[in-house]
Amino acid sequence: MATTIKDMDADAQVTFEDQQKINKFARNNSKLQDIKEELKAKKKELENLEFAEEELMMLESDDSLIPYQVGEVFISVDSDETNSMLEKAKQATREHMETLEKRATEHKKTLQDLKVQLYAKFGTNINLEEEED
Repeated sequence: MATTIKDMDADAQVTFEDQQKINKFARNNSKLQDIKEELKAKKKELENLEFAEEELMMLESDDSLIPYQVGEVFISVDSDETNSMLEKAKQATREHMETLEKRATEHKKTLQDLKVQLYAKFGTNINLEEEED
């Protein structure tokens, strides 16, 4: 069953395949927005790790134990071990961010391809642009 999108100048039939493309666009757009939010959280996490590293450098005594959060608990470790753990956490966060950026790029490419196909058929009858926050 086809639905008609009417404009003053033209009628465009929405076929099952067109609806599938529109649905795919919506799913990919939703996933892209989720990835952007996760990237934002990871950037904040990286900033926090860098801030903790700077604070650790300003610490006067190297022989004191420093509380470090692992999961939901805190463990006490010396400053060298804390530096090592912070570096590992920063590296893991950067790697996760790279993975997210690659996924975002894939979704953007898919969205762009679908935009071209859908705008070619429906022109101004369809709006696939993101809303600005």
